[in-house]
Amino acid sequence: MIDIRKLKELVRLMVENELSELDLRDEQETVTIKRGNSGAPQIIAPQIGQVPVPGVAQAAPVAEPQAAPADDGSLVAIESPMVGTFYSKPNPDSDAFVKPGAGIGPDTVVCIVEAMKVFNEIKAETSGTIERVLVQDGDAVEFGQKLFLVRPA
Repeated sequence: MIDIRKLKELVRLMVENELSELDLRDEQETVTIKRGNSGAPQIIAPQIGQVPVPGVAQAAPVAEPQAAPADDGSLVAIESPMVGTFYSKPNPDSDAFVKPGAGIGPDTVVCIVEAMKVFNEIKAETSGTIERVLVQDGDAVEFGQKLFLVRPA
């Protein structure tokens, strides 16, 4: 069982650094803490033993990467704000955050990019319709890499 002082310190660091999720693992313990919409940290699943890493041994990707259309001048790209691993859904058993044809707004979460065991929700920051998904679930992405193409509203 994790020491409550360690847990309080983790929550404090999470709030101070404005993290939305914290996932720590070692040989004996696993702790995942997520901040919900209210911003209050929640302990999701402290567990003993190993836990599968999201994206490993998952089903086929939600959307196949597609080449950018020849006429992409009117489309806006949603780019990765960091280097990490792209996830199209919040967990292996869920539906994708967005699919081609989905309407989005600036605050719509379109994916997660995991960087250094921190799962960062990526928001669209634009309004429109998802036209293309350019990366597969579990792919490594670079800073500035195009993830989605959006037809602006």
